Amino acid sequence: MPLRIPAPNRVEVLTMASASAAGFAPFYLMAPGADERLSKQTNKWAPRWERNITRVVNPVERGIQRVAPPVERTVQKWEQRLRLEKAAKRVDKGIKRNLDRMGIKHT
Repeated sequence: MPLRIPAPNRVEVLTMASASAAGFAPFYLMAPGADERLSKQTNKWAPRWERNITRVVNPVERGIQRVAPPVERTVQKWEQRLRLEKAAKRVDKGIKRNLDRMGIKHT
């Protein structure tokens, strides 16, 4: 009975494509004339990317502005619950006590 290999899903295809690109990029860049080809492609595609990125920037900025206040409040609540200052003072006191016990001067 022949072995049936399932078709790859989108994540597998993207993973293999990115791994291949990352693996072969050094060889491509070592080839003669790679600088010229790379600069030519950059000059061709950069304006298009800059135009298209503006479609993404505004919605992302609005989303961040909407999400930032609740996240900030949550972080402040966690900081109050953690009592990091008290823990840091306790650790500092323990280190100083051990240094005193060993006879080492501390500042």
